[in-house]
Amino acid sequence: MNKFIKIVGAVAIINVVARLFGFFREMIIGFQYGSSYIADSIFTAYMIPNFLYLVMGGAFTTAVISIYNRETTNQALFVKQSFTIVLTTVFLMTIVMLLLTNPIMELFNKEKITSGMSDGDINLTKHLYYWMMPSSIFLVLSSWYSGLLNVHEKFHLSSFAILIYNVIFLVIAVAMSYIVGPIAYGISALASAVLMVYFLIIGYRRLKAFPVGITFERSLSSKQLWIMVMPIMLGGATIQLYALLQRFFAGMLSEGAIASVNYASKLMQFPQAILITAVTTVIYPILSMKEASHDQASIKSLYSKGLHYLLLLLVPVTIFSYFYSTNLVQVIFQYGNFDDKSTAITSPVLAIFVLSMYFLAANTYITRFYYAKGDSIAPVVFSLFNVFGVNIAVIMLLVDNLGAEAIAWGTLISAVLNFVMLVIYANYKYNLKMGIFTKEIQFFRAIPPMIIITIVLFFSSKYLVFDYKWLTFLTGVAIFSVTLSATYFVFGIREVQDYLLKLQKKAWKKMN
Repeated sequence: MNKFIKIVGAVAIINVVARLFGFFREMIIGFQYGSSYIADSIFTAYMIPNFLYLVMGGAFTTAVISIYNRETTNQALFVKQSFTIVLTTVFLMTIVMLLLTNPIMELFNKEKITSGMSDGDINLTKHLYYWMMPSSIFLVLSSWYSGLLNVHEKFHLSSFAILIYNVIFLVIAVAMSYIVGPIAYGISALASAVLMVYFLIIGYRRLKAFPVGITFERSLSSKQLWIMVMPIMLGGATIQLYALLQRFFAGMLSEGAIASVNYASKLMQFPQAILITAVTTVIYPILSMKEASHDQASIKSLYSKGLHYLLLLLVPVTIFSYFYSTNLVQVIFQYGNFDDKSTAITSPVLAIFVLSMYFLAANTYITRFYYAKGDSIAPVVFSLFNVFGVNIAVIMLLVDNLGAEAIAWGTLISAVLNFVMLVIYANYKYNLKMGIFTKEIQFFRAIPPMIIITIVLFFSSKYLVFDYKWLTFLTGVAIFSVTLSATYFVFGIREVQDYLLKLQKKAWKKMN
């Protein structure tokens, strides 16, 4: 477990830097265009390519890792087969999406078109889409290469690739935006995707592993790939399906709704995505190997402790983000054209979104255990019911009264219900128990600290508010950090005690 945590920590650090650059991009869009039609156009045009990258790329990668490790797989042939299938599928999908440009633009801008959106705004969205959509091919291929690298335990290379992508995307977009305007974001999306996949190709070739190529030869492994991909695509794409529906319903609201939902969701996803990307990057290849060796004890330990670590890390962040939602939006986004009005639209949405942070991360984590067991049906059923049933029902019920906030409520309620279903079924079917359902007392010690943190941050966010937004933020962070550290230490959170013990041992070694 210690080795696992070290690997996850190393990958998480790279992911932090990578996500920061991706987040800087959102901040700069807010600075340049606020919550205007231009910001809406950028986010709308990028939505489909990013969706295919995360959903299709993630599904193929998960399936490839699972099948690659099987004893019956001809790995050399499977590398070529999977590459051919991935390339062909994403190429055809991209062509179809380009042919459907007009219907897609109408679908996600329905309210704006009927309310008088100008031809210039519509054409800007289309031109951005024409640049961004081809990047899907390179993004999905980069995901496939990342899967192969992870199989060979080169986790850092796939994380570095995302860092390269976000850095180049940011630099090109900002530099060129002063020359060609917002269309620079479309150009940079394509260029950065090409360079990312090139980096991964070089990294994979240095492994001197099985060569990549084209083959249409069919085998049991290629059939298994197709059988696994579709359920995984539906079941493992929960967050991306949420994003797609969020854009759809936001497109039915007034100007700036798409931008405000995007800003709020990205801010919510930032800490959650760093942790869950790092964990799932490492966890699934390890899980596949543990399952192949029938090491059930290790699998149960990873399941229970992994969910507990996510809880210890994400719930306190959720509490802070909820009480300081307005201040967070002010500190991160309120510059340039992102004004008080934009903050007023975004912060209530963020306050609700952050409450779903742990549940979305935990759902992604738990789903990987289902896949390792070869069960891709149960997560699909739960996901479809909650994302397309509960989520949409909540939004439709509340949208007239709450507007964009209804979208956040739909995400929260459906994510919680999906979590409950996954946990109960995993316990019943595979005897996988979440920490709080075991008899080990350390899993209950986190409850008092969470209560204390909630009370302290409630009062600090209410009474320690200053005219200077950064002073409010820094004060809040300081109070949060001290309260978190003190309560975790006082109430004997084992993970904190183990970490402090390691620091003491390292310090003792240096002194001697």
